[in-house]
Amino acid sequence: MTNVASSSDKSPSFEMTWGSSTSSGYCSDEDSDSEFEQYFTARTSFFPQIRKPNANVKQDEQIESGKPELTTTDIQQKVKEYNAQINSNLFMNMNKDGSYTGFIKVQFKLVRPVSVPSPKKGGHDGGRRGSKVKRRTSFYLPKDASKHLHISSRTSAREVIEALLKKFTVVDNPGKFALFERSERHDQVYVRKLSDDERPLCLRLCTGPNEKVLSFVLKENETGEVNWHAFSMPELKNFLRILQREEEEHIKQIVQRYALARTKMQDALAGSTPG
Repeated sequence: MTNVASSSDKSPSFEMTWGSSTSSGYCSDEDSDSEFEQYFTARTSFFPQIRKPNANVKQDEQIESGKPELTTTDIQQKVKEYNAQINSNLFMNMNKDGSYTGFIKVQFKLVRPVSVPSPKKGGHDGGRRGSKVKRRTSFYLPKDASKHLHISSRTSAREVIEALLKKFTVVDNPGKFALFERSERHDQVYVRKLSDDERPLCLRLCTGPNEKVLSFVLKENETGEVNWHAFSMPELKNFLRILQREEEEHIKQIVQRYALARTKMQDALAGSTPG
């Protein structure tokens, strides 16, 4: 039984907030013998580029939000104080069993494309091959995309990720993603990765509704090394194709550079007088 709750039933309630109407990448819609997925990246490599560290951002900083043990009376008081600070209808509500429900806003900061099932097409060919071929479309989510989720105080970070992927019909492994908390203090930005069993709504309640004090961000689950076991076979094959193209292009550039240097040296030798 899932812990994602809404005010009327046990299915999650979502509110979409988009900063732009189009994605920042491209889609593919081709066939193969089994399962096909093709990425069209706008980068020279699918490996993350080396970035200069931002002095104002501290990764994996332990934010002192803590996990205080709250009594039912404490929770009721905090819910009352929380609701008094917001100017919208995104209130928190207490339940009879001591749990509570409310909204969290999750921002998307994904640098890689996500995969969704390709729309089904009519026709005899689609009906004949539909049972054998799994088709996917990959695209980049807008960088300024965000979503409000109505969850329970018992909803874990892992369940939040799964609910987001389900809402977007993303078929990627949930293990590829992680939920982070972000805060601003003393002109510094602190980012911390939430563990799978942490309760985002509890953090939201304890810190209040101010997004600068605490906000949630969905990012790739970076562990320092690429977890190749988390990718499907079509993804791995596609990565190999990209690597091969990059290798061929890199070799071509090196050959051209050495050929140019050789030509310049030969011209210099031809124009020089014997000493």
